Amino acid sequence: MTYLTEELIALAGRSADIIPSRAALFARLSLLDWMTCGIAGREEPLALKLRKLSRMEGGIGDSTIIAGSLGPARMAALVNGATSHALDYDDTHFAHVGHLSVGIYPAALAVAEQEDLSATDMMTAFLLGAEGAIRVGMRLGRAHYNLGFHQTATAGAFGATLAAGRLLGLDAVQMRHALGLCGTRASGMTSQFGSMGKPYNAGIAAANGVECATLAHLGFTSADDGLLGHQGFVGAHTPIQARTDADAGAGMQDAGMQDTRMDDYLFPDNKYKLHACCHGLHPMIEALLAAYQMSGVTFDDISAFTLETNPRWLAVCDIKAPRTGLEVKFSYNWLAGMTLRGDNTGDDRLYQDALAGDEELRAFANRITVIGNDALTDLQARGSLTMRDGSSLPIWFDMAEPLAEDVIIAKLRAKSDTIIGEASAAIWDLFPRLQDLGARDIGHALSVGAGGTGRAKLRATS
Repeated sequence: MTYLTEELIALAGRSADIIPSRAALFARLSLLDWMTCGIAGREEPLALKLRKLSRMEGGIGDSTIIAGSLGPARMAALVNGATSHALDYDDTHFAHVGHLSVGIYPAALAVAEQEDLSATDMMTAFLLGAEGAIRVGMRLGRAHYNLGFHQTATAGAFGATLAAGRLLGLDAVQMRHALGLCGTRASGMTSQFGSMGKPYNAGIAAANGVECATLAHLGFTSADDGLLGHQGFVGAHTPIQARTDADAGAGMQDAGMQDTRMDDYLFPDNKYKLHACCHGLHPMIEALLAAYQMSGVTFDDISAFTLETNPRWLAVCDIKAPRTGLEVKFSYNWLAGMTLRGDNTGDDRLYQDALAGDEELRAFANRITVIGNDALTDLQARGSLTMRDGSSLPIWFDMAEPLAEDVIIAKLRAKSDTIIGEASAAIWDLFPRLQDLGARDIGHALSVGAGGTGRAKLRATS
């Protein structure tokens, strides 16, 4: 059993000077992807309701609320976390078993704006918070998720606490108390999936991080070890058989990762959503895209398609006959047909309820067999396309294989252009000069991209 709380405290105090360049790059890319997702989700019903809540509660603050006014840091984190997860189009870390950016960046931005810190300070805090959340997620393991807990909200809250605490300048004692408070505050259930409660979970993580760090900064105290101490968070939220280092290792294997040390940086294994659907579908989509692009095969050429995937995904994204646009996002059968037809699976606007009634897709869906294979990780897909002439074409994809940095940048920019249009420029123009900006500049760009007028106008009307 490791001393997780001590490791997290040490992580939060790590010097920015020793952060590897690839980890820092991924923190920058995640910021822009998170902003993209936040702007894209600003008119979702839950976002409108949360902005109304922020107006009802009122309060003076310096933190940007997407498509809203400036507000207190905790409320901004809540609204922005939920808003950016509203479309479920944000990044995933499979060892963490959840979404990192939507729970941690809203907390980091809110506090960094409040304290008038640099964008670099904010991104460093995010990265170290994400590293902490991954390690908590690995300790909790998949057994925690299987019990019904949503790691985005639970492990993510500890990451948000680390990020917010670092930005507030907490010392080691205060950070211990902040993490202890998070142990009694962190929450979020997978039973909320398919409802407004799922993106709300991300907002809860961000808001909890701000609240716990702020209280510790004010002198609030907690149990010495809210994570692994007696009746701490891990013990209360995992089965007895899952409270070991071995379970954490299993989580890494599921994600296609190797063993790690505390000084390793795990965040660069983060995976970005390039298709507007469940991440479990992405290996299949990429494998079919390769077949489509290399051989020109479409579903008209195919008499049968057998897909192999990790069995865990069968309970999540194997909806055989979706009834709504949302259910399409969790359907191997539909997404296979859409990919081979040449549909832009990265355009969230495509997933309307009418798509569930598409007769071409329905006909092709009847040719598909999906099989669980324990030998595959969460990031792998394997299959075989049987052609009408009797020949077969094998397909394979492993998302654990790292993409070149220029490829990732190009794909994320294309995603941003697709889902937020002209607003994409306001976000991606920041990329080459992030190191020269303040956190409030980031908030300004987020506000302008969401259709606002920026900080000066917002400050005058808040």
